[in-house]
This record gives sequence, C-alpha cells and structure tokens, in this order.
Amino acid sequence: MSPVATRKVEFGDFQTPAALADQVCGKLRDLGFTPRSIIEPTCGTGSLLRAAVAAFPDASSVIAVEINPEYAEVARAVDQADVRCRDFFRTDWPETLTDLQDPVLVIGNPPWVTNSEMGRLGGSNLPDKSNFQRLRGLDAITGKSNFDISESMLVHLLHCLSGRRAALAMLCKTSVARKVLRHAWEWSLQLERASVYSIDTARHFGAAVDACLLVCLLEPGASSRECAVHRTLDAPVEGSTFALRDGELVADLEAAAAYGHLRGRSPLRWRSGVKHDCAGVMELRPTRRGEFENGLGEAVSLEQTYLYPALKSSDLMRQHPKPRRYVLLTQRSVGEDTSRIARSAPRTWAYLRSHGDRLDARASSIYRNRPRFSVFGVGPYTFAPWKVATSGFYKRLEFRCVGPVEDRPVVLDDTCYFIPCQTEGDANTLAGLLNSETARGFFRAFVFWDAKRPVTAQLLSRLNLGHLAREAGVSLPVWTDPQQPTLFDP
Repeated sequence: MSPVATRKVEFGDFQTPAALADQVCGKLRDLGFTPRSIIEPTCGTGSLLRAAVAAFPDASSVIAVEINPEYAEVARAVDQADVRCRDFFRTDWPETLTDLQDPVLVIGNPPWVTNSEMGRLGGSNLPDKSNFQRLRGLDAITGKSNFDISESMLVHLLHCLSGRRAALAMLCKTSVARKVLRHAWEWSLQLERASVYSIDTARHFGAAVDACLLVCLLEPGASSRECAVHRTLDAPVEGSTFALRDGELVADLEAAAAYGHLRGRSPLRWRSGVKHDCAGVMELRPTRRGEFENGLGEAVSLEQTYLYPALKSSDLMRQHPKPRRYVLLTQRSVGEDTSRIARSAPRTWAYLRSHGDRLDARASSIYRNRPRFSVFGVGPYTFAPWKVATSGFYKRLEFRCVGPVEDRPVVLDDTCYFIPCQTEGDANTLAGLLNSETARGFFRAFVFWDAKRPVTAQLLSRLNLGHLAREAGVSLPVWTDPQQPTLFDP
C-alpha cells in the first residue's frame, strides 16, 4: 500500500462531498434546530464546516479541529471558523465546550476505520486503550473488542454534551450509530430524539458500506430510548423505529409488539459450526481419481475416518444444499486427545504433521493449551444425522434441512448456525416452523440486516420454539445429546 493510501486508511479519510454536506445541514434546518455554536471535531478540508456556516449564519462561535495540517490549512478558508490543528484524542473537549452558547451543534464525518485496522498500519490516531464497551471473557479475546474509531469519538462527545441543549449530527457507519445510541441510552445521556437517515455511500464516497446520518437532539432531563429510521435523507416519514427495551436493542418496534410474545428461553439450543482457521489444510475437495485435493493444490490420500462432507454459508443459500468439499475433523469434542489419530489413521496423522507449521501458527487464542491440531465448536451435535441450519452472514433468513451424505453426517462451518435433529421428519417439522410467516415476523423485530454478521446464535435463541410450536399446534422434537430425541409437547 502506498504512503498516501496508507494515510487515507489510517485516518478513515472519506471527505464529505459539498452536495451531501448541504443536504445534511438542510436536514438539520428542517428539524427546526438553530445552533448558537458550531463544532466540527474532524473537519478535514472543511466541506461540512462550510455548509454549516452557510446554513446557520447566526451562530456566534464556529470551532473546528483537524489532525492533518494540510487539510486544516484548506479549512481555514471558511469564513468565521476557528480551525485548530489538533488530534481529537488529545483535545480537552469539556473545556472546549465550556464557554460555548447553547444550543450547540456538533457536526462531522469522523474516520471510518477500526482500531485494529489502524493498529496494523502502525497508525497513531487512536484513543487511549480502554475496554469502553465493557466486554468480558471470550468476547474481548475473540475480536468483539475491536471497534470503530468513530464509535469512541461519538460516545465521548455525547457524554460531553449530556445535560445541555445540543445536537450531534454525524455521518458514520449504520452499525456505529446503533452502538453509540445504545451506549447513550444505557448511560441515560439525556437524548430527546434520535434519527438515522440512510445515505448512498457508493454514490457519495465510492464505498460499499451501510452508512447514515445520525442525528441526536439533546435536552436537559430528556430520556428517549427510541430512534426513527429513514430510508434516505429526503424520506418524509420514518420507515421503522428501533429502540432499547429491557436491556436489548429491538430492530422494529411494530414487529416486536406483534410477535414479542414468542420471546423466551427455547427448549432447543442453537449451535455454531466448526472452526478450524486453516482452510488450506483442513478443507479438501474430492478428485476424479477418488483422492482429495487440499486448498494448497496438493493431492492428498487420507483415510475416511476423520473426513466429513461440509457446507458453508454460501452453500446453505442454495435451494438444495449439496456438499462440494470435505472437512478434516480431528476431534469429536473440544479438548479431546488427538494423538489417537496416529494409531487409527496413520496417513491422516502424517498429513497433519507435514502441515504442522501452518496449524501451529493459527493466531486465535482458543487453540492455546489445547491438543495439537485441535478444532473448535465440536460436540455430539456436530455429528447429528440431520440438522436445520441457516447462515450468519446473508441478508435474509432461510432455514434448510441438511441430511447425511453416503451415511456420513454433514458438518457446517462457523459461519452457520444449526439445531441438531435425529430424523428427517423432525428436521422438516422444525424447518417448517422456522420458515413460517410468524417466525419471520419475530426475527424482523430483532435482526439488523446491515450488521457484519446480522444473524447470531444469541439472536436466534430469542425465539422460544416451544411457544411457536404451541401456536402452530405441532410437537417439537428435542435433541438430547447423545440419546434419541424426546418430544416437547406444547
């Protein structure tokens, strides 16, 4: 990556087009907000700053901060603006805001980059290290502690503005807007109203990402915990409303009101597929000669003992999922001793040892202090003959029945979620329930489709399948590891 491109990524450098800046300020005028003071904390070359000054000529104070000295110099051409060349994270924002008259408008387009992306580039434009999302255990270890730099910025600014008459208007990823609002609601930061307006990022920024204008209106003593969603900046009415209810985000309040009675602890447990983090070695395709070829292009001859037909998310989205690859599973439960493979399948053991450097180099901490060549996310459920499965990544929910291939259970990877079943009839019953209009309505209440992984096991588990079966008047098969299933009588 060139130095210019690296700098662009480090600072999340998506300069706001003048036309979009004018639209943003026009929307604020339409909302009836008239600021006495304007702040832009990451002003870039000043397009939003220029639009804000033009839209609100009666503002008595206009302050802008920009870390890039070249950009700051360009922004100084904006009349009335006090442009300061500073790092956002080294600026004393409470002091900067102290003497400004209310109402205050904080407007901007902060960096669209995560802390880990910036860290890989050696960038210094980072907040002080702190677990401000309050994650614990496995969430913090496996990457959920990675966050957008703009999230940290906006959370800090809302804390500084709480208790004042103010507005925060920011262009950001839609996922960031939700996280910021959740934080504000959980911390009671006195929001009177919140709205998000979807923007066409391909048109304005040449970027393939879901983004929006986030507008938060603050008022002393206010306590709203809802956000209106608008499909475009020009949409006259909201499309839906999301909110914080009982400690959780609800994607669609109307759907939640209609289907929320189905929420609860389900008698069935959703499982994640297998994680191995070494596709070149662990995933193989059959060849016409009856052997296999791995992802490194090597011809491989292995015993069948530890090989299972496998499906990924993209396979599940087909109408009739058919395995096109096999996965090498070294264990039937997490932590199981793998040295037995040397005795039961010597060719497989020799193959694993020949690629030991790749397997030993897997970065995830879940493999530490585990037997060599371990995988993760395996148990009796992995080897159930039938499964009802869905993808965690696709922008729609489709539940598929997955049955055995040549008397071998089909294994799913960790982009999929599933419920194990003993028989084809059980799987068909369960899939029918999950694909029903009632179940779709329930999930509409909770799924945010713009999220990186919109569907998770935690989200799927919100639907009590026992309640759903009761409404449909059917018996729900329950998998009991590793015994035959019993019937849950609704």
